[in-house]
Amino acid sequence: MNLFNILSDIEKRDAEAYERVEFTRRNLLKKTAVAAVGTTGFLATTLNKAFAADSEVVDVLNFALTLEYLEAEFYEMGLSKGGLIPEADRMVFMKIGEHEKQHVEFLKSALGGSAVGKPTFDFTAGGKFADVFSNYATFLVLSQSFEDLGVRAYKGQAPRLKGNQDVLLSALKIHSVEARHAADVRLIRGLRVWASEQETGGAPAAVYEGENNIRQHDLVDLISVTAPRLLVKDGSPEMVAEKIVREAFDEPLTKEKVLAIAGPFIK
Repeated sequence: MNLFNILSDIEKRDAEAYERVEFTRRNLLKKTAVAAVGTTGFLATTLNKAFAADSEVVDVLNFALTLEYLEAEFYEMGLSKGGLIPEADRMVFMKIGEHEKQHVEFLKSALGGSAVGKPTFDFTAGGKFADVFSNYATFLVLSQSFEDLGVRAYKGQAPRLKGNQDVLLSALKIHSVEARHAADVRLIRGLRVWASEQETGGAPAAVYEGENNIRQHDLVDLISVTAPRLLVKDGSPEMVAEKIVREAFDEPLTKEKVLAIAGPFIK
């Protein structure tokens, strides 16, 4: 199955969609106050009417749902393998797995009949990670990869939701939880908690492509602002400032790049 084809039937755009969405922010928030962190309080009867008129929202949420399917099944399979996850770390992955399942249920409830089905996954990526469920180190590499990829994927889709602030808020709530998952996994691995092209920990390099960006929207030269304030023992202030700047911001990934990275894990 080609991951790009999973979402091909929802790629159409409707220029008048936002004009036909007839629900208020207040009414929606009453129904979704806690839904975005994983519960199914996002009532399908309300959202289906709204999303049916907004193909852009449907596309973004189905893209997110596909990634959440992947994560939820990955942790379910990992937790089912006796002896794979050390007891000291098991509670962390049980909690992460529960979160991912709740994200799936939330998105399915929101999308109703428009939700894409769950693909069949190959977490060995055609044999590249053949020992993913027998070698804890490999399991951790993929866990880190999926979580960091999810963070960048949500961030990359946020601009597409700018016309629907309620859905954007819900997506950002999931995004922040995914970021905490990524930090937890990095801590378990003994890595720094922020993403870096220099410290991938064995994860596919494409997951961190572009993270060395040192200019944000070409608005401010952050290195020139930071360097004069630094007192450093090793290296120049400019070198240290560059490292600080590039690690102070997480960069988004496009849908196409995310799907290209996730594609090998789809049968």
